[in-house]
Amino acid sequence: MAKRIFITALVAGTLDIIAACLQAYISRGTAPGTVLKYIASGVLGKDAFAGGAGIMLLGLLFHFLIATACTMVFFIVYKRMKILHGKILLNSILIAITAWTVTTQVIIPLSEIQKPPFQFNKALIAIAILFVCIGLPIAISANNYFYKSKQMA
Repeated sequence: MAKRIFITALVAGTLDIIAACLQAYISRGTAPGTVLKYIASGVLGKDAFAGGAGIMLLGLLFHFLIATACTMVFFIVYKRMKILHGKILLNSILIAITAWTVTTQVIIPLSEIQKPPFQFNKALIAIAILFVCIGLPIAISANNYFYKSKQMA
């Protein structure tokens, strides 16, 4: 299961960081490096924005750690809660909303990042990105993994 979680987190994290960089560039003209520095600033504070490639790599590492944690938690919950089995779209929505809520209500407030004001349209865009890039890959992967495990048993 660890290998499946790692691969799923890699896919979901890659899709999400690409989407986040595209969304930031299209909406604000923000370069991908600045997005990665923003992620790193959660731990390093404003000093992260003065850093270079090392800080960007650290931001990317933090991003993938969060994607891996999200994937791991869902796989554990999915395995234990039979009510979730086979419900890919519902699970994708739940994952997206949970990831957004944990990010905005737990991770950002505990970090060095200043919490931005709530804007409904930005929240919807973020949740839509999380649905497609994080929710769907994780839900599909968990469903396939546990379905195949069940068939093989």
